[in-house]
Amino acid sequence: MTGTDPYVPGHGDASYAVSHYDLDLGYRPEGNRLDGEATLSCVAVDDVVRLRLDLHHLRVARVSVNGKPPARYTHRDGAVGIWLTTPIAAGSDFEVKVKYSGQPTVMKSKTLGDAGWEELTDGVIVAAQPHGAPTWFPCNDRPDDKATYTFAVTAPAGYEVAMSGDLAGTSRRSSAVTWRYEQRSPMATYLATCQIGRYTVIEQDGPVPMRVVAPEDVAGDGFDAAFGPQPDMMRFFVDRFGAYPFDTYTAVVTDDDLEIPLESQSLSTFGRNFCVDSWDTIRLVAHEMAHQWFGNAVTLRRWQDIWLHEGFACYAEWLWSEESGGDSADEWARQHHKRLASKDEDLVLADPGPDLMFDDRVYKRGALTLHALRAELGSDAFFDLLREWVGAHSGGSVTTEDFIAHCESETGQDLTDLFDAWLFQAELPPLPAI
Repeated sequence: MTGTDPYVPGHGDASYAVSHYDLDLGYRPEGNRLDGEATLSCVAVDDVVRLRLDLHHLRVARVSVNGKPPARYTHRDGAVGIWLTTPIAAGSDFEVKVKYSGQPTVMKSKTLGDAGWEELTDGVIVAAQPHGAPTWFPCNDRPDDKATYTFAVTAPAGYEVAMSGDLAGTSRRSSAVTWRYEQRSPMATYLATCQIGRYTVIEQDGPVPMRVVAPEDVAGDGFDAAFGPQPDMMRFFVDRFGAYPFDTYTAVVTDDDLEIPLESQSLSTFGRNFCVDSWDTIRLVAHEMAHQWFGNAVTLRRWQDIWLHEGFACYAEWLWSEESGGDSADEWARQHHKRLASKDEDLVLADPGPDLMFDDRVYKRGALTLHALRAELGSDAFFDLLREWVGAHSGGSVTTEDFIAHCESETGQDLTDLFDAWLFQAELPPLPAI
């Protein structure tokens, strides 16, 4: 029944898959009160007599399967266990509905950190990577189980609600507004987000509809330097990586400071402290945008392959630096190779372990792996390869082995030695000339 990834144990159920989530949520910032009803459209992978949903801290009021109560259900240790009255045969479609409520809070982990629904001074952010999705909706919390989504979120008037999807409309009733969003592209549970705050919307003229959702008073030189280049950044990444994989792109700037930006599908979140004119901010704006291709459209199947997200997004920072008149990608690669050479060489990029999955060496060595591949293939062939990778796997889930196979198939070259040295050995290889 379990679909547990050893990096994020105790999450997911491999006996079934979810094709669509329909979430109807009501939220009151005062008291941090969430009321929800989730409808999951599912398909049985195996014969199912019992299934598991991930749901943290919140209280379950009612469960039904195909419109009827199950034989019984329990909710403990972050999981809703559901025993069926009638087994569901492999390949069959079924629907699970859960009504729930409570005061959502982050999920804490000594290894993985805190993730999930978090109160701000006046609003909410959701940063779910890698294990926080169950803090706000019942789900099959596996990165390889991607689904489409429909969201309806009711919040007090005066608040803006931004979701990982496209705004389908709003309606007001009394002192509350219901916001309806659709995510039509398959999305992993951890990439779903809900951002609520007293924000205004700034439209940007990009190759796709783009907007920044932020407090009114963030406008100024720092904001313009950090977020003004986004349309040009988007055009550049489209040229290098292929068509933007979603319909819209949103950047949310919260009224609170945040330690790091937050990744989600078609939406990135930054704190007010990122509205400054500095490379450390601008590179992170580029980093989060690049995740839309590498991480969101093309998503890891196993958490051990996190370099397929972070290495690619880090390399995108170096590419944007070169494009915007800063240091070249090769100069950044040599700087970071020198720094890595002075650090412990105890990390295997293709399987760093849960304690090191977000270690900075995963980001930098992942980017260096791509730079070494570019040196081997030449720039034109390298960028063709990236565009083909996204085009072939957008909407799906992949592994390191899939990427290696793709590179060798598309180029006709044996790249065993290159990938073995960079991905499967702890020792840092020399950086080739480009």
